[in-house]
Amino acid sequence: MIKVAPSILSADFARLAEEIGRIEEAGAEYVHIDVMDGTFVPNITLGSPVVQSLRKCSKAVFDVHLMVEHPETQVIAFAEAGADIITFHIEAVRHAHRLVQQIKSLGCKAGVALNPATPLVMLEELMEDIDMALIMTVNPGFGGQKFIPSMLEKISILRHTVEENGFILDIEVDGGINAETAPLVREAGANVLVAGSAVYGAPDIKAAVQAIRG
Repeated sequence: MIKVAPSILSADFARLAEEIGRIEEAGAEYVHIDVMDGTFVPNITLGSPVVQSLRKCSKAVFDVHLMVEHPETQVIAFAEAGADIITFHIEAVRHAHRLVQQIKSLGCKAGVALNPATPLVMLEELMEDIDMALIMTVNPGFGGQKFIPSMLEKISILRHTVEENGFILDIEVDGGINAETAPLVREAGANVLVAGSAVYGAPDIKAAVQAIRG
């Protein structure tokens, strides 16, 4: 089943609760929350207090993507704030398996993200334990970037590996996803699609969500 996860990075930050309501009404399953610290990526977005406030306004799945250094220092706060899925970057940790276990012990699903230049082998020892693998299809840090086509093969190889070994995990893609690139990543094997400007910049959000889902 294809799930759409609009990124509130492209929403109007002055009206976040209303903006989340709009994508829920449009049929999106997830709310993708990009957390940036200005160190791991060259941008700063929001923290756990904002997520806690938004949680009171929404019953959607909160898909929290930690683009931060030392994510192990952040997961408790975001779990307590109401995250349903917490994804961290493999490039930002030394003890990834321990962090996966911690996230699950907090009652959240655990995801691991890979930057475009990070090889799939970095996930090899984690696939049996994680709930989601996030393939970045742009270099993280800013919204509205152009999709990197070479990531399609990466997604396809990951999907083959998952099915061949009987792993149970979602494959999420994030970056440059729109009505043109969505069919490509779906065909490659992704089943959770993050889209920011393609949803929030569309004249008809419901139609945009439907186009991305296919």
